[in-house]
Amino acid sequence: MRRIVFLREKDKERYLRVVEPLGNLFARLGVHPNILSFAGLVLSVVAGLIYSTGNFLLGGCMVILSGTCDVLDGLLARKTGKVSKFGAFFDSTLDRFGEVVIFAGIAWYFAGGESFLPMISPSPDTGGSPWAVVFIILAIAGSFMVSYTRARAEGLGVECKVGLMQRPERITLLILGSLLGGIPVVGNLIMEITLFLLAISANITAVHRMIYVKVQLQRGEDQA
Repeated sequence: MRRIVFLREKDKERYLRVVEPLGNLFARLGVHPNILSFAGLVLSVVAGLIYSTGNFLLGGCMVILSGTCDVLDGLLARKTGKVSKFGAFFDSTLDRFGEVVIFAGIAWYFAGGESFLPMISPSPDTGGSPWAVVFIILAIAGSFMVSYTRARAEGLGVECKVGLMQRPERITLLILGSLLGGIPVVGNLIMEITLFLLAISANITAVHRMIYVKVQLQRGEDQA
């Protein structure tokens, strides 16, 4: 049975080829990978602020920049020989913070909060969307559980990278939903559907990993 994937390896390789020249430039300039990791977090905070105004299109563009930093830090670390366990830990930790602030910004908008950036958009007029906020909470929970199940599995000696909605896939889906969310009239609905899909798929991925780890541990016990 063919495994369903959201992003193919060829798609990821094409993207890496696109951003590689930028990685080469940063390597020549002597930029440390951790600086790009931190820049990604800063851009995520900016994205969250923009999302809080309801400007999904611009928010999605900022997420693209943040995601590019996330890709470049690993690429730069490999090119400059600065790969380290702390660097990987630091990057992963900032990624989690970045996701939270992005979703917090979206939640603020759908909760009808006052705009933090009135120069971009006045106070949002969404009428409130409790379901969107619920989807965001579930999406954050799913995102953290996907990461937790992998970390816990590796602590038990099981490599666990399976699942439909890992971080690159989640970010890609969020970007697509955000860009389409810029369409007048139907933008909010598209964004709510995107949040629903993120909430469901992320938690399904976490459950998938739980089942996968159970199977792998049982195989190890049977072979012992």
